[in-house]
Amino acid sequence: MELRQLEFPVLQLRRGDGGATSPFRRFMGRLERLDALDTPVNAARPLAGRLVQNERLRNVLHGEATGIPLHVIFTDAPFGAWFMAMFLDLYSDTGSQRAATRLVGFGVITAAPTALTGWAEWALAGRQTQRIGVVHAGLNATAVLIFAGSWAARLRGRRRLGVRLARFGAIVLVAGGFMGGYLARARRGGSS
Repeated sequence: MELRQLEFPVLQLRRGDGGATSPFRRFMGRLERLDALDTPVNAARPLAGRLVQNERLRNVLHGEATGIPLHVIFTDAPFGAWFMAMFLDLYSDTGSQRAATRLVGFGVITAAPTALTGWAEWALAGRQTQRIGVVHAGLNATAVLIFAGSWAARLRGRRRLGVRLARFGAIVLVAGGFMGGYLARARRGGSS
């Protein structure tokens, strides 16, 4: 069975008011055309392709029944957990600290199914989208590792280090999130 490749329409790169392209969109356009990203794309393709070989699983992962791909839903778990943990980090009481530690751990654990659903989306995308996707995945994987370090530090009683790592991880996560938003918008057709 041959898997269909979805070529997402190129986003309109001009602002609605007729102004010049934004620096972010220019950067994303450069990434879409960056041939150097083909090496990691080619390395990841076979494994990602296996995720969507089964038609039933592919339909579930891509949200054929609901219209919403599972990846869009699953991202709420780690994002929500990590940002709630950082909110609780503002409080020094034992209960808030314990809850923040648990939330950071929950985010790390839920990152795995979130990544799998993302790879399933990526597997059927066109080359330009896959180039951005590998950068998006790299940033998110880095964020997961940083949050895992935060979790480990917190479990060892090194709360200050755990909090600092979480704040740094959030910066990386937001950068990956912007790319994910760009990819989701491209999937929907890039309407302004």
